[in-house]
Amino acid sequence: MRLLGYLDAYLGFLSHMPPARHRPARVIDIGAGTGAMAEAWTAINGVPEEIVLLDPSRPMLEVAEAALKRRGVAPGLRVAALGSGAREQYDVLLAAHVIEHFDDPGVALRDIRRLAAPGSRLWLVVSKPHWCNVIVWLQWRHRTFRTDEVTGLLRDAGFDVESLYTFPSGPPSRTSFAVLARAA
Repeated sequence: MRLLGYLDAYLGFLSHMPPARHRPARVIDIGAGTGAMAEAWTAINGVPEEIVLLDPSRPMLEVAEAALKRRGVAPGLRVAALGSGAREQYDVLLAAHVIEHFDDPGVALRDIRRLAAPGSRLWLVVSKPHWCNVIVWLQWRHRTFRTDEVTGLLRDAGFDVESLYTFPSGPPSRTSFAVLARAA
């Protein structure tokens, strides 16, 4: 995914808004995969007090952990599925290409909302309709969303949409869009 420009795309998305006035204490990367979203976040914002990588796959968490350790970041690892009963709340929620894999993306977003501390921000990246995603679908069997679908799902889950972001180039510009939302 790095070779396709997703890490650079995440850097662009995460830096398109002014940084927070204070460093968020607790960050979680939901469905961390390779850790590219958490890696981009720490490159821009520095190391938070706590960063947790959540993924149901231990091998993927080990890939993500290695990527962050190369940057001097020691993440906490949680091998678990979203909605597995975690009670912790976080200041920043990162979720890149996660809701596409759920039978009910609304339930997934409500589970993400339960992880959100009051006023926390969700940086969400979602697959959009484009013929390039047919190739991705052959590998991952994911779904795609229009922006109005995602903004409605976010509102229903208890988030206020702050901004939409369009990736400017490369494969991410054809396969994905991003949303910044705040826990209502």
